[in-house]
Amino acid sequence: MRVAIIGYGNVARAFARLLEKKKSVYPFRVVAAHTLRHGTAYDVKGLPVEPQFGPPAASVGEFLDRAQAEVVVELTTLNPETGEPALSHIRAAFARGLHVITSNKGPVACAYADLKEEARRRGLEFRHEAVTMDGTPVFNLVRNNLPGVTIVGFAGVLNSTTKVILGAMSRGLSLHEGIAEARRLGVAEADPWFDIEGWDSACKAAALANVLMDARTTPQAVDRKGIGRLTPEKLADAESKGKTIALVSRAHRTASGVKLRVRAEVLDKDDILSSVRGTSNLLVLETDLMGRLGVFTLEPGLEQTAYGVFSDLIDIARSV
Repeated sequence: MRVAIIGYGNVARAFARLLEKKKSVYPFRVVAAHTLRHGTAYDVKGLPVEPQFGPPAASVGEFLDRAQAEVVVELTTLNPETGEPALSHIRAAFARGLHVITSNKGPVACAYADLKEEARRRGLEFRHEAVTMDGTPVFNLVRNNLPGVTIVGFAGVLNSTTKVILGAMSRGLSLHEGIAEARRLGVAEADPWFDIEGWDSACKAAALANVLMDARTTPQAVDRKGIGRLTPEKLADAESKGKTIALVSRAHRTASGVKLRVRAEVLDKDDILSSVRGTSNLLVLETDLMGRLGVFTLEPGLEQTAYGVFSDLIDIARSV
């Protein structure tokens, strides 16, 4: 299949390297790449991992019209308030009859039901496995392996940056020193306050609820408090009492709809949510037929996010 990429940062490069590595088995090729910073590149025979970018296309619509792609991979940065411009990029691809994959949680968190319906109406595929836990199967797990199961709630520690920051603060470092550590590890959002104030976690919670629970919600509807008011002293006090603190995303279904919240919670040491360290993530699903079941990822990086996109591409190739 021919692939066009919008946004060519670290995840896109990792994805391109993965395609190159696996091309003898999965003959996908990137035929176009577009970025505001570097410009635009086209080659129907396939671009190298490091393309030679020319002048940027005048618009994403112009880029897609010229790309000659079958699948669009949308990899721009997060906007937690509106999901833009990724949301418009996805709709522009749908309007041109193109399947879409994204690792950007914004559109799934802000407008999933509308995007899903638009794709269905046009006979297109829309995939987004990498938006919450890098490449760890969450949406594909439920869709493909839990037939007849209803998700009634979930709890997760889903933000790597806050775990790194809280870990640093538990060692006596300041919040800003924790941010610097997260940046060195490459896990912080472009604006780390998206993580600290709980926006990243709220977006992930909304995305999970929209896809798994048909919540039709947005990040703004999440009852959200971040970790900005925590101090090394508060973490030391919790530790002295045999507790740990983590930023937890929760959802539960009520008679009036799905309720979502993000909080820095004080957890018992034997709580499974307190078991993840560093950049690892954990999600526990509450179901009607399977009780509680969970998935986790240990120290994920760019390669795992790239694999999430890659697995979606394979899924689309098998579906069409």
